[in-house]
Amino acid sequence: MLVIGIDPGTASTGYGVIRQGGDGGLELVAYGVISTPSDQPMAERLRDLHKELCDLLSLHQPDSGAVEKLFFQRNVSTAITVGQARGVSLLAFAQANVPVDEYNPRVVKQSVTGYGAAEKVQVQEMVRSLLGMDELPQPDDAADALAVAICHLHSSITRRRMEDMA
Repeated sequence: MLVIGIDPGTASTGYGVIRQGGDGGLELVAYGVISTPSDQPMAERLRDLHKELCDLLSLHQPDSGAVEKLFFQRNVSTAITVGQARGVSLLAFAQANVPVDEYNPRVVKQSVTGYGAAEKVQVQEMVRSLLGMDELPQPDDAADALAVAICHLHSSITRRRMEDMA
């Protein structure tokens, strides 16, 4: 099963593509960030983000995907721009007919580290370990997207097992 995780943002959207290997382990396929220039009008930034996400989905053709949910922000304008990037991300998945789930940061941390209040470096270290990477994944947005993908893959496997038992 091939999945893509997205950590949305208008300045930088992280993405991570992973696969469940034949031995049940996790395999890293690709990760990175989509960046948009801050001096560009918001409509153009969202258009460019949408195009890049559509290109990623077309290139990798994942079986499913996941987007990190917005957590409460003190800065309302930051929350709004992240919400816009989330909307563009969900639209790209829908247009590509790729099923998508959403996970809040606490659930992602719990799934990856076993502790819902884990620090960022703990999450990065577990992502590195689970994917057999030599170094911590960077930048942070890409590492977060890989964590979202791992969470989604774990959740999907659990859901399938539950359905098989029913």
